[in-house]
Amino acid sequence: MIVYHGSTDVVRYPDVDHSYRSLDFGKGFYVTSVRKQAERWARRKAGILGKNKAIINIYQMHDNIKGFHLKSFGEDLTEWIDFVCRCRDGENDYLEYDLISGKVANDKVFRVVDMYHTGIWDKERALKEIKVYPAYDQIAFITQKALNQLLIFESYEEV
Repeated sequence: MIVYHGSTDVVRYPDVDHSYRSLDFGKGFYVTSVRKQAERWARRKAGILGKNKAIINIYQMHDNIKGFHLKSFGEDLTEWIDFVCRCRDGENDYLEYDLISGKVANDKVFRVVDMYHTGIWDKERALKEIKVYPAYDQIAFITQKALNQLLIFESYEEV
């Protein structure tokens, strides 16, 4: 499967150590199967950092994950929303996994997660709101072993 990572740099040798904070699925190296999503990530990062270049790194991801501990949320938003809230709170139960895949809490979805997380909305209302937004995916590589064995750099493109 082809996956993408948006950045301001060419990332030939990704690593989990450069993840600077916990995101939806904790600290790790994030990719998506949706090119348009990676372009948004790259452009956003370039804007935040004041860089002129936005880069999409393109990888081949092996689909044989035998021997790795995978957490996949699929369409299960009930468990997903609680997991994302725990990761954003700095909890580390994500470290039980080598890879985690599921929906992306993009800006609009994150606002919904925040409304739930702060107690303004209950879970039922938050899940109803999330279903309205387009579904982008993300895969977080939590361990370096998973990165080294499952992800191969193919190329990059400036966007």
